[in-house]
Amino acid sequence: MPGKADLIGQSVWDSRGIWVGQIVDVTMIKNGEESTAVTGLVVSATRAPMLLGFSRDPDGHLTRVGEWVSRILYKGSRVVPWDVIETADTGEVVLKEPRSSLRRH
Repeated sequence: MPGKADLIGQSVWDSRGIWVGQIVDVTMIKNGEESTAVTGLVVSATRAPMLLGFSRDPDGHLTRVGEWVSRILYKGSRVVPWDVIETADTGEVVLKEPRSSLRRH
């Protein structure tokens, strides 16, 4: 499984070959003390720097200010659960489902 740094900025395509956007953030869950696993991707068609990693708390959650800023920067972004991803090891991410099935962030 690719890491967060490998995923940020990659293009995401749906099952029909339609461009969904670029990965701007990665959702993760802790697996023990030092291990984490990717649970999903935040994908935006709006091109902005990234979700300001410094605004996260020690557990990796966005602070209130960080969440507010990210909602403005990435209004209309989509959340892609990891189980919807067909491939993610080619420099681009391809989904198993169409873009319309993804929920808005």
